Amino acid sequence: MKTMRLATWVLAAVPPVLLALCWGGLPDRVPVHWGLDGAVTYGARWELVVPALLPLLLLALLRFLPRLDPRRKSYARFQREYDGFALALTLFLLALNAVTLVESLRPGTISVGRAVLVGVGVLFAWVGNLLPRIKSNFFMGFKTPWTLSDPDVWNRTNRLGGILMFALGVALVPCGLLLPERVCLAVVLGGTAVVVAVPSILSYIWYRQKVDRTRGE
Repeated sequence: MKTMRLATWVLAAVPPVLLALCWGGLPDRVPVHWGLDGAVTYGARWELVVPALLPLLLLALLRFLPRLDPRRKSYARFQREYDGFALALTLFLLALNAVTLVESLRPGTISVGRAVLVGVGVLFAWVGNLLPRIKSNFFMGFKTPWTLSDPDVWNRTNRLGGILMFALGVALVPCGLLLPERVCLAVVLGGTAVVVAVPSILSYIWYRQKVDRTRGE
């Protein structure tokens, strides 16, 4: 786990290093946003500084959050999965920074929309694979009043949520490569709604069923 954490910190430091190395070759106006219609919004090159620092900032936040969690002791039971999430998020942000730099230096080299969709798909699949092993906490996983009230409901909900998120992520990779970007956006929005809503609703149903069984005994 220490090796994974060290590797994650090193990867998080790559974007600002890359930006510094490329700084002299960047034009005065660089792409900072891509619209759904493919339109590019340009800004000053200093606007790339915050995205470059974001992996380090988020990683520091992820290391700090467990200290605030009332269930901080449970993190020891899923530390590898928590570190895996930090690694996945760092790699995703590193890839986004790399794509932005490439498009700043050589516009038109990459289909940014498709690259982002594929990246989101890989991230969803990675996180979905981790979710079933996440233990009850207040910062990661499906946190409803019912999952936080019962460990069994937490486990069932996050297992289902993980399966759905993994399936959505796997579907997004070929979608991002082959289908029109607007179709892929609909898949992302609709799929995310299903991933969030279905486990959340079922967590209430499972909790009520357990309460009713307990009362019946």
